Amino acid sequence: MGHHPTERSMTGHPTTSETTRPPFWRDLRILRAFAQVAAVAGAIFLFWWVLGNVTTNLEAVGIRTDFGFLNGPAGFQVANSDFEPAQPISDVILVGVKNTFALAILGIPLLTIFGVLVGVARLSPNWLVSKAATTYVETLRNIPPLLVILFTNALILMLPRIQEAATPFGLFVISNRSISVPWISNGSGAGTYWMVLAGALLGAIGIWVWRTRRSDVTGEPHHRVLWSGLFFIGVAVVAYLLLDDPIALSRPELEGLVVTGGFLTLANYVTVLIALSLYTASHVAEIVRGSIQAVAKGQVEAANALALGSFQRLRFVILPQAFRIALPPIINQYLNFVKNTSLALAIGYAEVTTIVFQVIGNGNPAPQSIVLLMAVYLTFSLVISLIVNYVNRRIQYVVN
Repeated sequence: MGHHPTERSMTGHPTTSETTRPPFWRDLRILRAFAQVAAVAGAIFLFWWVLGNVTTNLEAVGIRTDFGFLNGPAGFQVANSDFEPAQPISDVILVGVKNTFALAILGIPLLTIFGVLVGVARLSPNWLVSKAATTYVETLRNIPPLLVILFTNALILMLPRIQEAATPFGLFVISNRSISVPWISNGSGAGTYWMVLAGALLGAIGIWVWRTRRSDVTGEPHHRVLWSGLFFIGVAVVAYLLLDDPIALSRPELEGLVVTGGFLTLANYVTVLIALSLYTASHVAEIVRGSIQAVAKGQVEAANALALGSFQRLRFVILPQAFRIALPPIINQYLNFVKNTSLALAIGYAEVTTIVFQVIGNGNPAPQSIVLLMAVYLTFSLVISLIVNYVNRRIQYVVN
């Protein structure tokens, strides 16, 4: 009896009747899908079990498990704030969030600028500059940030008492309680003036984009800083003259034990800002140094062949490529800075961790309070990551 040839499709490949699929209990795709579903189900079950167990135990000892306590009165004051003890706990937590934001909004630019400068200085051909930068980095980044804060606080406490506050040039009031600097006070036409400045800023950004695109098309120097700056300053000066002094400079003045005018910052705020900025900048400096050294030597040789000066090499060739490498790890340092602000608890600065611990100390439920605290830091981290990752994508696009 003859052997029948194998049945094939019109394309010449075996038909599905020839291919045999393994049973489902041996199919890797099915097994992998089942394992993932089982893992997710197990995690949900574990979370639900832990949550139920915690809730039952809290109710057994008479501790509430909801977030209604946020509507109750806080019962304490916050330094350098208009917050009243009778206001709800949710309001005082917002005060702590604002104080943490005040550290981040100034600290991140400060640590970035100083970290870049120190990182470049570590590679300086000048022996003294290089060794000074190395000493700073190796000292600060090997000390716990809490000790840096405590040491800085000790230095701040050596400033004169408020009764003997220093007033250099009549523009500042410096004491171990607070540091006041000149600030802007609003006049009758301040609202209109600030709106004009906002429009001028948008116009300056538009001019910046226009000059950049024109330079890309024509090859002419863009001079975008000059054009944008002159436009913004011109509009600001003309609006100031037309609106008849809508804003003025307010200088701080010491009247007994009270400072009036200017902008007052608590000494412990300055302590945390300086300490954490210097500490985190030491880590950023190492990242910048390594990123600069990672730039191909051929790029530097090409810059030298074009007779670029040392500053021009850094500005136009080395740093743009180094930042492409450095920015992702620098993001982690930004997040560490924000998380380390919780150490301000040690010197009593009213950031969000200090506030939440005060709320817990007043007899409010700790689990919900800690959950809120974690949510605040998670939000800060996600927002910072979103912004800096956008900048990172723009840098990658420009460099490429």
